[in-house]
Amino acid sequence: MSDPENANVLRIARTGGDVEPAQPIDLAERVRALRRARGWTLEQAAKAAGLARSTLSKIENAQMSPTYDALKKLAGGLEISVPQLFTPPEVTRASGRMALTLRNDGTAHPTPTYDHRLLATQLTAKKMLPYQARVRARDMQDFDGWVRHGGEEFLYVLTGEIRLFTEFYAPVDMKRGDSAYYDATMGHNVISLSREDAEILWVTSLE
Repeated sequence: MSDPENANVLRIARTGGDVEPAQPIDLAERVRALRRARGWTLEQAAKAAGLARSTLSKIENAQMSPTYDALKKLAGGLEISVPQLFTPPEVTRASGRMALTLRNDGTAHPTPTYDHRLLATQLTAKKMLPYQARVRARDMQDFDGWVRHGGEEFLYVLTGEIRLFTEFYAPVDMKRGDSAYYDATMGHNVISLSREDAEILWVTSLE
């Protein structure tokens, strides 16, 4: 479902003074890209904007036309203006950019089941979301259902031993140095089998 404001054609002035029409902005795609560029889950973005997760999901999947009040909340949560929601992103080409995250640096994001540490947070418009996690969960009952999200995911065990549960495969026990690559839209959860919390590296694609 399209938004009336989203149907407006933006006009871009060329250097020579000529004006050409730009392609209409796909609001759903724009919101999703802005959220992923910040490395946020739907839950994090919805909380920042003061919206229900289901509402944000419908906006990102073009299943509803948000009210202006919802657009203001969304823009505020993303720390941009409402017009910027309908402004084409700058076309940038990565060329030799790099981000260094020293040991014990990164952005902490604790949850009841994992202590996440987001890496390379200084880079925007990333195509991958790397993060280290300390696995606190010890039983599938610790989770409120499956974790699932868009993209593909790579998991690498740094310390300890874990059990990887997936929606369509039998559970797999993994030790230090083991890795797995899977479709993240498939339900998945990880628990620690070690006495101490296991540590893992996750890399999630954002496209």
